[in-house]
Amino acid sequence: MSPPARAHEIAVSVCRRAHARLEPTLRTAVRTLPRQLSRMSGYHFGWWGPDGEETGRAMPGKAVRPALAYLAAEALGAPAEQATPGAAAVELVHNFALVHDDIMDGDSTRRGRPALWQQYGTGAALLAGDGLFALAADTLASPRTQRSCWALTLLTRSMLTTLHGQAYDHDFTRAPWSGPGAVTLADYRRAASAKTGALLAAATAIGALLAGGGPREVARFARFGRGLGVAFQCADDVLGLWGEPSGTGKPVGTDLREGRRTLPLVAALTSGTTAGDRLHALLRRRSGGRLNAEELDTALELIEAAGGRAATEAEARRQQQAAVGAVAGLPMPARVRTELLATAHYVTARRT
Repeated sequence: MSPPARAHEIAVSVCRRAHARLEPTLRTAVRTLPRQLSRMSGYHFGWWGPDGEETGRAMPGKAVRPALAYLAAEALGAPAEQATPGAAAVELVHNFALVHDDIMDGDSTRRGRPALWQQYGTGAALLAGDGLFALAADTLASPRTQRSCWALTLLTRSMLTTLHGQAYDHDFTRAPWSGPGAVTLADYRRAASAKTGALLAAATAIGALLAGGGPREVARFARFGRGLGVAFQCADDVLGLWGEPSGTGKPVGTDLREGRRTLPLVAALTSGTTAGDRLHALLRRRSGGRLNAEELDTALELIEAAGGRAATEAEARRQQQAAVGAVAGLPMPARVRTELLATAHYVTARRT
């Protein structure tokens, strides 16, 4: 088995282990919500159908954030279960953000099913999302220890940063394609670090904190998570344009059709290449309207020809290397280091 394939296998195993540890805690928490919000949240997690019937499904998603929280705790010599309140909190906050993102972006599907707002209405979905956020705070604070209070502060501050990132991302859709006010590579990195990096930083930092880590260890794991978050977003941007619908649950090119300024697009538009100039002309002609199927195919080809995909994959690798470097000097069990490195590779090179 090749090293990349082996890393993928290890990371998938780590995430499945996190699923198994976490799902009972999440189900218990969701059942404490008011009945309708509980049913809607269970639908969003994939456990229940629209009327509350069991689907027999495990929790969907990759569980990368809880997996990282557990690994951070184990890296510092604590039992993985010590990080469960943090793992649950970051997963609940992540899903709160997904519910709201689908509404803001107008995405009608999530994980191959109608998105929560499509199934139950916008107002009800907003309430369910808010319920998940409240559950996250309550779950993390419930041990009522000093460290759980510090962890809650980390979580809420990460959410404030995430909101800044979401605001940047939302503003980007109204930016011109070129010239003054156009989205730059620096703009993208700032938004990705906030939008995606902040919550992964919270996951690893909270895992380290609940394990008894000191300020130095917690800060290093926060840097690890933040760099990995940007790498994760880069991989997500590639999938948002070229990912298989069977894996992503969304049509090919969705991000481009919606006018989102993801890294492949920004890199292509700022490449100074003939393909980049042709892409700009195409997008300018369609300003205010969606690309049709033929134009979408052409735009995807131009982004790749202008180096947008290659630049995004290179940025993901750079961010992964910086993340790994942040914890390289920390002593930890060999098995945990292997799993951390494998998960970092998986986040950067994932295909679903």
